[in-house]
Amino acid sequence: MNVISDSATMLRRNFRHTMRNPLTLFNGIVMPVFLMFLMVYVFGGAFSVGVDYADYATPGLILTTICYGIAPTAIAVNSDMTNGFINRLRVMDVSRAAVLNAHVIATMLRSLLAIALVVGVAFLMGFRPSAGLPEWLGVVGVVVLAVLAISWLTVAFGLAAKAPESAGMAAVPLMLLPFLSSAFVPADKMGPGVRQFAEYQPFTPIIETVRGLLAGTPSASSAVMAVAWCAGLALIGYLWARKSFTKQG
Repeated sequence: MNVISDSATMLRRNFRHTMRNPLTLFNGIVMPVFLMFLMVYVFGGAFSVGVDYADYATPGLILTTICYGIAPTAIAVNSDMTNGFINRLRVMDVSRAAVLNAHVIATMLRSLLAIALVVGVAFLMGFRPSAGLPEWLGVVGVVVLAVLAISWLTVAFGLAAKAPESAGMAAVPLMLLPFLSSAFVPADKMGPGVRQFAEYQPFTPIIETVRGLLAGTPSASSAVMAVAWCAGLALIGYLWARKSFTKQG
């Protein structure tokens, strides 16, 4: 029970820090909405994807929204390790594991809130999914798994970095990965090399699964790959984070 109550306390602390950091709110919410306008209204007409571009781009923008909100988490985790906060917990009856739990939960809640806002904006811009209730539940499940996996990877990046500045940079590859997937254009329209990378990297099956569910045409093979990638990445991030935390703490 101490871990649960301590995690709740640390979660409140993280939310207070988030509200005091305009950059966190800007990266996590404003930038994805701006990117939605940019892709649909500026670039959308240039892409031939067989469906309305708002319908095609929204699943990719959901993943992009997750990735745009992770840099502050990596920085915050690293700051906790390097500014003596963890050392102060050593002399208190506080579960140090609660620090990592709180960062993961805060990142997930912040990401899901931003995703809800982006999806709401997408509806205003013409997004019209054909999904029924079971498909929407599937979308929520896949998105939550993706957020969990990316959150643990981000925490691991923050623990592995030497300084808060480098922790923020460590999250950049995850922020760029959606642009090298099928998020905004089909992989088969990309050039050689890039196409193969887009087809086999983890974000593409996740995006295609969400896209299929929202279109009312889910693919079992894509869903299995998406869940496998999410579970694998979450496990890697969790084990890496625990190892780094134990070594440093």
